[in-house]
Amino acid sequence: MPTHFLFSAHPLRASLVEEMFGDQYGAVQAAGFTASVCPDAALRAARPLRDIPAGATIVYRGWMLNAGDYARLAGAVGDAGAGLLTSPAAYLAAHHLPNWYPLIEAFTPETRVLTMGDDLEVQLRSLGWDAFFIKDYVKSIKTSDGSIIRDPSQIGHVVSEMERLRGEVEGGLCVRRVEPFVAKTERRYFVLQGKAFGPDDEPVPELVAQVAERIPSPFFSVDVVVRTDGALRIVEVGDGQVSDLVGWSAERFAAIWPRTSEAAG
Repeated sequence: MPTHFLFSAHPLRASLVEEMFGDQYGAVQAAGFTASVCPDAALRAARPLRDIPAGATIVYRGWMLNAGDYARLAGAVGDAGAGLLTSPAAYLAAHHLPNWYPLIEAFTPETRVLTMGDDLEVQLRSLGWDAFFIKDYVKSIKTSDGSIIRDPSQIGHVVSEMERLRGEVEGGLCVRRVEPFVAKTERRYFVLQGKAFGPDDEPVPELVAQVAERIPSPFFSVDVVVRTDGALRIVEVGDGQVSDLVGWSAERFAAIWPRTSEAAG
């Protein structure tokens, strides 16, 4: 089945691709793939998706979607006679930290998952850590306190800022133990159908290859950083469809996707 890329649409001009994804939109088409845009209205069942090839495998490239919106996207793609490369379950396998963390626990900072009904300050004090990296199931947020706090009494303000700026705390709260990382050593890799790719031709670290075998998703990102003792650590896993091209060119991204004939071979 042919691969078709579906990009987030411009918020004011639904027939155009969102500007942030313009380079990728052009690159995948230059590489021989078809592409179209997905207006926000399609996720609200207000209008059908257009220009979707029947029987195609759809790769979404756009803004992060919560579980409900991604399920609606899957429905809209199905109504258009196509199917998503990444199912809703596979999307959450990489998008939500509590799903991937147990699979690679030894490779990433220690994490506790809290519910919003917990006494968060008490929970943080019980950990006895020197510092805490705060995020929800998906991402951290730049608050006035920052993503890292050292005093558990700051947690209430961080959560309030998260709710104010993002509109919700997705899933729950993840508290990660802060490890000493070397500045400017973080690199993003993409894993496609179990094979890991880097932003250039340098060999992919064995650590990334091990992670590639453990996450039940056809397409996801892996962020690696060097700790001050020289060890490589995984700082983040994410669904590949909604991961930025940090350190990647649009052309390199387009090049990792096999053509239909290559996939068949």
